[in-house]
Amino acid sequence: MIKQDMEPTLNEVSDADSKWLRPRGSNQVGMSQFNERVVLQAIRFHGSMPKADLARLTNLSTQTVSLIINRLLDEGLVIKLAPQRGKVGQPSVPIALNPDGAFSIGIKIGRRSMDVLLMDFIGQARERSTLSYTFPDPDTLFEEIRVQLDNIRVRLGPKHAKRLSGIGIAAPLALGGWQKQLGIAPEQADKWNHIDIRQHVQDMTDLPVEFAKDTAAACVAELVAGRGRSIRSFLYVFVDTFIGGGLVIDSHLRGGLHGNAGALASIPLGLAQNGRNIAPEQLLSDASLFKLEQLFSATGLDESACVDTRALQAPWLTHTLAWLDDAARAIALAINSAACLLDLDEIIIDGSCDRSLLEKLLEEVEIALGYYNWEGVTRPRVLAGTIGSDARAIGGALLPLYANFAPDRDLFLKLDNR
Repeated sequence: MIKQDMEPTLNEVSDADSKWLRPRGSNQVGMSQFNERVVLQAIRFHGSMPKADLARLTNLSTQTVSLIINRLLDEGLVIKLAPQRGKVGQPSVPIALNPDGAFSIGIKIGRRSMDVLLMDFIGQARERSTLSYTFPDPDTLFEEIRVQLDNIRVRLGPKHAKRLSGIGIAAPLALGGWQKQLGIAPEQADKWNHIDIRQHVQDMTDLPVEFAKDTAAACVAELVAGRGRSIRSFLYVFVDTFIGGGLVIDSHLRGGLHGNAGALASIPLGLAQNGRNIAPEQLLSDASLFKLEQLFSATGLDESACVDTRALQAPWLTHTLAWLDDAARAIALAINSAACLLDLDEIIIDGSCDRSLLEKLLEEVEIALGYYNWEGVTRPRVLAGTIGSDARAIGGALLPLYANFAPDRDLFLKLDNR
């Protein structure tokens, strides 16, 4: 099934919450492009403001900021808003990002659905298409991507299509993995073990294509457009068909040697048995939405209810409560282990399920954290994510925007170490 809709603008961060995010420019010769990006980042984080305020915020001279703004106006990346009157002297003119200044495309490839999202320069999703399936078939999926990319160019028109900055893909690193849990035929799952997803998409477009692990991309969205703007270090948990996560240290997403940092799905839930060739279950076995699907399906209930409000209604509720108990205790164990290793103050939990189910999960996780021994370690605060089910596609769309317009490319772009 394919559906399209419009999405809200990403929330701007408040001055109080993001003082540590203030970009700093340099007045040295030869820094013009970097300084342009610093000014754009300042406006993105703090909202529209006059040139004088931009100069103070970025530590650039008023003359340098004036020259930069003139260039950005010529390039169509910023616009002038109505003059602010009522103060002594000439009225000040706020400078804002131009929503049509640049566009990017985010593609989320999941085990149950694919989303293609068009994002503008201020972080607003202009449109989104969704393709649902039981498990993705490469031929069908890549053809749908090709169709959607062509449609986006047509709908943008020649003028705006020239302002497409790139494509960001968010997908599991092992899309064909854990086929037994999903009930997928080995030959069907194995197709993905021989496919370079980024290269397949790159072959169908002249736009640059970036790639990130799906839950890492979701973490990017939270880092840039959610609570991550005011939290320097946190463990990010995303509850989807399979649970996963990301790790942010000092405001940078850490990918690790193989891009697997924050790979919560693989955390074991118990001790291995001596002399027995039976490995303990992994976190994904108890804390993923596919487990809830199985509970519904086993009793003849519509398994798609795991992502909507029906999950907390009869007759699904009984099974949901059982899943919540297991999932919360498993997630709490992972949080306890992570806190001991990383000494984190915050944990952010988000997911592709309905917000009411996510809120209930957070309540249960808080209770389950009390079951573990915190002696010698600080119990972290658990917070709800702010982006929701679109986090992976939004994170994907942010990759090319930051590659082209942010001063710090190392924020989260070095994720694919394969």
